[in-house]
Amino acid sequence: MPADPSKPEIVLQGVPASPGVAHGEAFVFLQKELEIPVYQVEAKQRRGEIARFEEAIKATRVQISKLRAEVAERLGEQEAQIFDAHLLVLEDNALIDETIRELNESGYNIDYCFHSVAKRFIEAFGKIDDEYLKERVTDIRDVTRRVLLNLLGHSSAALARLGGQRVIVSEDLSPSDTASFDKGSVLGLVTNAGSSTSHAVIMARSLQVPAVVGLNDVTARIDNGDHVLVDGYEGLVIVHPTDQTLFRYGRIQERRRDIRKVIEAVIPLPCVTLDGERVQLLANIGGPEDIEEVGKFKAEGVGLYRTESLFIRRDRFPDEEEQLEAYKKVVETLRPQPVTIRTLDLGGDKRTSAMHFTQQEENPFMGFRAIRFCLEHRDIFREQLRAILRASAYGKVKIMYPMISGVGELIQANLVLDEAKRELRAKQLAFDDEIEVGSMIEIPSAAWTADQLAGHCTFFSIGTNDLIQYMLAVDRVNDRVAHLYEPAHPAVLRAIHHVVEAARPRGLKVAICGEMGGDPLFAPLLVGLGAAELSITPAGLPEVKYLLRSAKLAELKLLATTVLQQSDPKNTLKLLRRFYTEHMGELARPDLSS
Repeated sequence: MPADPSKPEIVLQGVPASPGVAHGEAFVFLQKELEIPVYQVEAKQRRGEIARFEEAIKATRVQISKLRAEVAERLGEQEAQIFDAHLLVLEDNALIDETIRELNESGYNIDYCFHSVAKRFIEAFGKIDDEYLKERVTDIRDVTRRVLLNLLGHSSAALARLGGQRVIVSEDLSPSDTASFDKGSVLGLVTNAGSSTSHAVIMARSLQVPAVVGLNDVTARIDNGDHVLVDGYEGLVIVHPTDQTLFRYGRIQERRRDIRKVIEAVIPLPCVTLDGERVQLLANIGGPEDIEEVGKFKAEGVGLYRTESLFIRRDRFPDEEEQLEAYKKVVETLRPQPVTIRTLDLGGDKRTSAMHFTQQEENPFMGFRAIRFCLEHRDIFREQLRAILRASAYGKVKIMYPMISGVGELIQANLVLDEAKRELRAKQLAFDDEIEVGSMIEIPSAAWTADQLAGHCTFFSIGTNDLIQYMLAVDRVNDRVAHLYEPAHPAVLRAIHHVVEAARPRGLKVAICGEMGGDPLFAPLLVGLGAAELSITPAGLPEVKYLLRSAKLAELKLLATTVLQQSDPKNTLKLLRRFYTEHMGELARPDLSS
């Protein structure tokens, strides 16, 4: 419907969070504060209050588990893992025990006690200047609201029933809000707060719903029913767009759809440069539920199978047979294509209630995680390795260790692998005795000792996400320093080049399994630097393949040589954008028709 011509067009600039363009009527979604009753409970009734609390916890657990299953089915395992953190909140003994203690000490009703305790937790975490912990505040707030609604006997405010197609305008959105969307009803998202890495935004991208966040006071500037255009590419929200604006954006959208068709035409074709060099494009997955996407975009196998999702979703570690079943399903389905299985990478932002024996850490990303956890709990590690080895009897499997910091850890991990092999031989269980073993390079110490690591593994996989964070000492989800997270930084690019050169004398292949590999700006550079494989989110494969097929390897190497001489990341980005534009041609200009 057209905007009201009597109202002037207003252009608001926010942060682009999910690509796409949408326009329609606004639905201003403001969650009201719950009214929590407060009254005294006699001592003899307190056991009943605790039982009511336990029932609310149980009901909330069922709701979140159901929501998780729905999201896994609709969007995939990676998006569903967001709700594992919510389930962990319900297992937090501190929150539960403190609530019961409050009940016994104050004598107030359990609803009020839980609300008071949860509020204290949220306020305490909110004061900590750490973006990871602030993201946990969002989880706690979302879960505690669910518990309170169950205690009060209320239903949640559902965005699933909008009564038509709308652009949601809100202060902020929780993952639960986003998961309840009816994709056909929600045209776009606009929020006061939020960041491009929040859980709700990740969900929006998976749903392919355009989103703009960080608009500060947008809920005060847009009314229900206002006509709104959301540009998720540029981070623009246009209120009361004129006919000319709508016409221009309509042509841009048509152009983008045409471009997508051209790019997706390469899906069934091999990834070969103009001078005949083959580049392997593989997929990153979180479990068997992602196999369909691997086939849809014709990935040449799996370069990163994240196994921690098997562990996070439950309150105990899965046994060998449970793990084997999950690994085997992927390996058998994709045979003869390779499947690289990363061993357990728990810790940091990936925790499970089964890790109750580990201490809370001030800096978990650089603490007791990944290979460090596995080498201290070798029974858990060995059990996983046995399951992976047994899966190798059903297809091509590679093993990859995360967060290796030096030769000592790699040697220890291989010793545990040898133990697992001996145990399987003793039981006469089949496995590939020549299975390839790789080391992830995601810590600076590993990058600079890659020549030593090369003697104890058969391939490297560079995890660029962590490598950049550790190399530059930047937490990329911390708004105060996120601008310093720079993949084009010369230290990062020189480290990648150094790893490739260290691998060359021993003939080791180097793969990239971080977000850089899926970025069309950086993919040509990485291949030019010597990466033989790129493992990325399946949906990102077509554009990367199209671009690599449009260039010669010699051009990619020249680009890499030129970039390595740059000292300013801005100059590097200019070179990468120029290369992209030259090789994509008109496809690089989606607004050509405007």
